[in-house]
Amino acid sequence: MRAETQNVVAEIEKSLNLLKQRMDWETAEHRLEEFNARVEDPNLWDDPAAAQKLMRERQTLVDAMETYTSIRLELDDNVELIELGEMEDDDEVVTESEAALKTLAKKAAEKELEALLDGEADANDTFLEINAGAGGTESCDWASMLARMYVRWAEKKGYKVELQSVSPGDEAGIKSASYKISGHNAYGWLKSESGVHRLVRISPYDSAARRHTSFCSVWVYPVVDDNIEIEVNPADIRIDTYRSSGAGGQHVNTTDSAVRITHNPTGIVVTSSEKSQHQNRDIAMKALKSRLYQLELEKRHAEINAQHEAKGDAGWGNQIRSYVLQPYQMVKDLRTGVETSDTQGVLDGDLDKFMAATLAMDVSGKSRAEAQAEE
Repeated sequence: MRAETQNVVAEIEKSLNLLKQRMDWETAEHRLEEFNARVEDPNLWDDPAAAQKLMRERQTLVDAMETYTSIRLELDDNVELIELGEMEDDDEVVTESEAALKTLAKKAAEKELEALLDGEADANDTFLEINAGAGGTESCDWASMLARMYVRWAEKKGYKVELQSVSPGDEAGIKSASYKISGHNAYGWLKSESGVHRLVRISPYDSAARRHTSFCSVWVYPVVDDNIEIEVNPADIRIDTYRSSGAGGQHVNTTDSAVRITHNPTGIVVTSSEKSQHQNRDIAMKALKSRLYQLELEKRHAEINAQHEAKGDAGWGNQIRSYVLQPYQMVKDLRTGVETSDTQGVLDGDLDKFMAATLAMDVSGKSRAEAQAEE
């Protein structure tokens, strides 16, 4: 077997080992038997919330076991075919099997990353908020570019994207926008995007064509499951209605249908302005509960709390990622060291490499550069 193919096999084996560790392969079959026995209990659905949780946990284990088994079988089959092809000088079989192994390596790497998404709310849908920071019109334009980037990323993932609210900029772009992104592991993937994003470029709004630096903050928090109870004291909130600003035309709001909810104890403010007042109130309340749930997660996980406290204002010194379009082209994540010169690809939603590196760092506690230095 060629050295290159051996390296591919080694990468697949590495991914398989991580999958085994994450699901605790040694006890997986026993745990599945326990799940199956509980599923057959005729009284299971007396408590629908507990039953749904059990079914989700069982399905997660089944999916993990099937993923591991299918990759293992495909790996063994192709290695065997390569060995037989080499013995019989059948180059066609060897070439086809080597190509299949390269495809399998990509699949295994993706499943390895998905296995890292085992946090309490990682599988949930998510809310994504974008706010323009220092930089005026430039930052408003940058906020609209970020919104487009995340919508493109979500669409590539096959996620459903719903605009919750938007506040247009005075001259261009947006001051803020809020989205609900629905799909398996939406929060798990996007949670690492919370922080300040910095853009450096030649300003299209500067007649002297000078280089400008703009900042925007991104905040990601999970949609709360129906079976998670978050109590909101009516005395702690203020609900305001107002007329939503928009582009006008036949769909312009003519009544005070937009809703803003302020949670006084925490200072959290959520808005919704895309539907009827009743729907907006419901959407905003769900968003508030999700924000409060995120706060609870932060209390339970000190490292997440510290990360949010370190975000600070949307300005110098607080950015997690820099997007430089002039005088050179480079997007660099300041936490992991991952970078690329394909700035257009990133702005078109190619974000997986950044998210994957942050997920891996969250598990290992080390950036890619630190891990490479140890190897």
